[in-house]
Amino acid sequence: QVQLVESGGGLVQAGGSLRLSCEASGSTFSRYAMGWSRQAPGKEREFVSSISRSGFRLYYADSVKGRFTISRDNAKNTVYLQMNSLKPEDTAVYYCAASPIFTMGEGGMDYWGKGTLVTVSS
Repeated sequence: QVQLVESGGGLVQAGGSLRLSCEASGSTFSRYAMGWSRQAPGKEREFVSSISRSGFRLYYADSVKGRFTISRDNAKNTVYLQMNSLKPEDTAVYYCAASPIFTMGEGGMDYWGKGTLVTVSS
């Protein structure tokens, strides 16, 4: 069992940057692959990025590839999502997730945080 708490969301102008953080507790963080998903108002949730337990294998959705970077610090029980060159289309609630194995979609994620809101103005 693992609990996840996201932070770092906020309001940013198009072209700007934000870094999201997700701190895990309740279990051994290094046991889990981690991921980020997002849901824009009135739209389906989109799986954005994931990282393996070791941090070696990475996945990015085409919509964020080249702009977002996922990373993790197992000593701090934290996974990050660095978001650069933000667009209004990136506006969404961003959710952190954990999985026993590395996956490239939401289906394999067993635990979810409550989300943090990112708003990108034009």
